[in-house]
This record gives sequence, C-alpha cells and structure tokens, in this order.
Amino acid sequence: MQFTVDATDGRARACTLVTAHSTVRTPVFMPVGTAAVVKALDTEDLTDRLGAQIVLANTYHLYLRPGDATVAELGGLHGFTGYGRSFLTDSGGFQAFSLSDIARPDDEGILFRSHIDGSSHYFTPAKVLDIQYNLGSDIMMILDDLVALPATRERIALSIDRTTRWAARSIAYHRASQARGIGVDQNIFAIIQGGTDPHFRKISAEALCAMDFDGFAIGGLSVGEANQAMYDTVEFTTPLMPADKPRYLMGVGTPEDLVENIERGVDMFDCVMPTRNARNGTLFTSFGKINIKAAKFKKDESPIDESCDCYTCRRHSRAYLNHLYRARELTYFRLASLHNLHYYFTLMGRAREAILAGKYAAFKRDFYNKRQK
Repeated sequence: MQFTVDATDGRARACTLVTAHSTVRTPVFMPVGTAAVVKALDTEDLTDRLGAQIVLANTYHLYLRPGDATVAELGGLHGFTGYGRSFLTDSGGFQAFSLSDIARPDDEGILFRSHIDGSSHYFTPAKVLDIQYNLGSDIMMILDDLVALPATRERIALSIDRTTRWAARSIAYHRASQARGIGVDQNIFAIIQGGTDPHFRKISAEALCAMDFDGFAIGGLSVGEANQAMYDTVEFTTPLMPADKPRYLMGVGTPEDLVENIERGVDMFDCVMPTRNARNGTLFTSFGKINIKAAKFKKDESPIDESCDCYTCRRHSRAYLNHLYRARELTYFRLASLHNLHYYFTLMGRAREAILAGKYAAFKRDFYNKRQK
C-alpha cells in the first residue's frame, strides 16, 4: 500500500491510498457489501453510476456462505463479484459475537455458533487472516476482543489485553505468510478499543500503534453512546495514531458524524445507514432527511433533492418513488440506494475539496446552515 497525506486543514486530512486494485482518495465512505454485494445494486451501479472507490465485505458471512474457499476458487472477491476496485474485509468478530446464539471469547479466539445452521466455529487471529487471504481483499481487519458497553473496567482491561496479544499474533502471522508468498498485496489494519474511556483508549492505541500495521481503526463506537462521547473519544484518539498511515472509524454513521469526524482527523468510514435507510424510506438530502413514504409526496413532481445530480434525481420524481415504495416494488430499493450513496460520496468529495483548499471550516458551516433552513 502506498499512502500519502495530500493536505491538512486543522486535523482534517485529504489523503491518497493506493492498493493493488485502485487508488482511493480520502476522506472516503465505504458502502457495506456484507455478502459480497451492496444490497439492491450491481457492479455497474457501483462503478459507473456511483464511482465507489472501495467496498466493505464481511468475513463472517462469506466464511459461512458461500465459503471463503469457494470465493478463492472463483477468483477472490474481485473475480467473484466483477468489482475490480478495492475491497476491505472486517474480521468477522463482531458478527460472531452479535449474531451467534453462543459467542464465547477466550484467550485464543472466539467460539461461536452459525446463525444459519447452528454449527460451531472458532475464530482465531490466524484463522480470520486465512479466510481473508482466500477472499483476496485489499485491506484485512484483524480479530479483536469485543466488549458490549456499558462494561466494567475489568472487562474493558481484559478486552484491551486480548486485543493487543491477538494483534501481535496477527502481524507476526501476516508477515510470515507474506514471506511465503501469501497475501503479498494485502494490507492489515489493527483496531483500537477502549470504550469511551481516554485511559483505556490511550493504552490500546499506544500498544497497537507500536506494531507494524499498514493502518489503524477506531472500533467500539457508535454502539449507543451519546454522539458527543463518540466525538470526544475520536478527538482524543486520532492524535495517538500515526500521521503517515490511514485512520478508519468503524461503523459510523450519519452525515453529521462524517463531517464531525473528518474534522477530527479520520480518513475512512463505513456504515449500513445510507442503504438500510434507503430501503426503509429515509432519503438523505442537502437540507436534511425526508421520509419518501409520507402522503405529502404522492403527487410531488420534484426530484428528491433539486441540487442532486444522481441517476435517480435526474430521472424520477418523489411521486414515483413514493408509489414504488408503497407498492413494494423492488426497483424502489435500487433507486433509493443509488441516491443515498451518491449523496454520501458527494459529501466526501466536497469535504476533500474543502480540505485541499484550506476551507473545511466554511464547508462545515455551509453543511449545517443548509440543514437549518
């Protein structure tokens, strides 16, 4: 991976990340393609209509179905999906923890039960990397010990200790694998934990950032804590992360969350929000959110957002989308997802332009002013 910081404006950064498959300009939002597909969209939508630079796929789900060996046999994620740009895969640890009837972490890994057929599986730091080698992703997240919040200080301390030990095993295993010709073009990111406690975040960040990872993520946020607590934690943590490597905030979030955390020094984001909200009738606009299923849109001939030039807004009215949603037509899911992701990608592009111009504060003011009208 090649990584350069192109410009800064305060803590906000505009960077360029080059993988074996594509060049990624940050700040960047990664759409979530859990099962090697962004729901309701195909590869042409992602590349030609949206210009998606990098997609997140899920290690847990692809390990269970169709199986990482099958994906490898069919050309890895890039060959399997036909999406030729970059993929990031998470470790699968969160899904093993949250979707399993039984999820038991111990000092060696996580024992869990498949949500599909109830079969038992065991994720270790090495196993999740082996799965991701088969998937062929450009960026691989390592296994970390998850802790549900609120939690005792003792449990958080144990989580950090395990995460650090698993990180040391992961980086050693990955470098040894690369020496054998495995995962040569794949990059590995560690995940900083510690809840919203600065003491624990500092311990985790310092231990992990001392290791030879290609990038670092902030995990364990946007899980129910107050927004300000999340912002404060990010603001505390990013200065502890290397300036010459990517910074990724996992599972965040709303447009406001993106704008606030770019200002705090984050480069990469992912979240199911734009596509999930689209499917549920909530559409993002420059002036806030609208609920397209509302009766007031039944005869509204205007586009979702007059200032939007996405595929959907250039062709279809709010009235048509209202009808499609109410009729439960599958086309609605595609058109709404295209719009919401276009909105997110455009927001990221404008944030980057503002950083390059040294005008991020003005960009942020304009973002919020439009929402107050």
